[in-house]
Amino acid sequence: MSIISEFKQFAMRGNVIDLAVGVVIGSAFGKIVSSLVDDLITPAILTPALKAAKLADLSDLVIPGTAIKYGNFLSQIISFVMVAFALFLIIKAINAAKKKEDARPAPAPESTKSEVLLTEIRDSLKANK
Repeated sequence: MSIISEFKQFAMRGNVIDLAVGVVIGSAFGKIVSSLVDDLITPAILTPALKAAKLADLSDLVIPGTAIKYGNFLSQIISFVMVAFALFLIIKAINAAKKKEDARPAPAPESTKSEVLLTEIRDSLKANK
């Protein structure tokens, strides 16, 4: 087997293709999801809490007397959950499309030469009775 055919077989494996799709989709939707989280969800959920705490930004949430910025951590958790959910929806749509493809009935397998000959012999014997 040549190097090129081995590489083609390796590159066309399901895991490699799935990984490539995941990377492309993740990078393509990363900015959209980040904007959704940073510009819509985080302000909608945390604006009342930030006003009550008299803070202007989520990154201003720190443990007093330390450099621990748990506000940034909360923002990253929200971001992660949204990215994971967006990828879940995309993979679910891809799987639904694959199921439609798989639902088509497979063509009947062709008979082998020996099966054809045996069928002819059987039919010949039935006709001679």
